[in-house]
Amino acid sequence: MLFRMMVQLADIVEELKAWSCGKGVILQAEGDTFCSGGDLTTVKAIGNPEDGLLMSTFMHKTLTELYCLPLVTVCLVHGKALGGGAELTTVTDYRVFTNTGEVCFVQGRMGVVTGWGGGTRLVKLLGYRSALELLTTCRNLSGKEALEMGLADHVTEELNRQNDTKTWLAARISHEAEIIQTVKKIVIGARDLSLDASLINERLNFSPLWGGPANIRALGRNIKHK
Repeated sequence: MLFRMMVQLADIVEELKAWSCGKGVILQAEGDTFCSGGDLTTVKAIGNPEDGLLMSTFMHKTLTELYCLPLVTVCLVHGKALGGGAELTTVTDYRVFTNTGEVCFVQGRMGVVTGWGGGTRLVKLLGYRSALELLTTCRNLSGKEALEMGLADHVTEELNRQNDTKTWLAARISHEAEIIQTVKKIVIGARDLSLDASLINERLNFSPLWGGPANIRALGRNIKHK
C-alpha cells in the first residue's frame, strides 16, 4: 500500500511539472487522517539499511520536485499527520490546518529519524531551534499550536475545509499563470541559492516578462494605480 502511494505521488508530481497553465495545488487526503506514515507491515518488510536508503532516495527525489514546483502549493491537514505524514506537510509553501488537524514528528519514538527530507525542510521553515525541539520531543501539535509556532498559516473548521482552503489559496494565485510561476521560481531561488545566484535568477526571470503579453495586457487595463 505504501509503495503504491509513493509511486502514485511520483506520477502526480511528474504531471504537475508539465502543467504549464497551472497556478496552485492543494495537497490533501481522503478519510479521517491526513497521513499516518508507513504501516508496520511495510516497515518490517524493508527493515534493513539498504532498502531504507532506496526508499529514502526515491522519496527525496519526489518530494524535492514537489517542493520546487513553480506553483503555489498548500497542504490541507485534517486529522493526524504522523511520521512520514508530518514530513509531507513540510513540502508545500503553506499549511492550512482544520480544527481536527494534528502534526507529530514521531520518528524518534520509532528509533529512526526523518527519511523523506522533512528534517531539512523543517529547519528552513521554523529555524534550527524550533525544528530541533519538534524532532527531539516528538510532541503533538494542534492546528492552533502549529499556527503559533509558524508551521501553520491558517486554521479552518473541519466542515468547511475544502471550500475555505480553496478561497484562501485563490487570494494568492489571482495573477496570470505565467506571473505566478515566475514569482515562485524567484522565491525558490532566494530560498535555495546564494545571494549572487538568486539575483541572477531574478534578473533572468524578470526580463522575458518585461514588455511581454501579460505586461502589455496589464498596461492596457491601466490598473497600476487602482
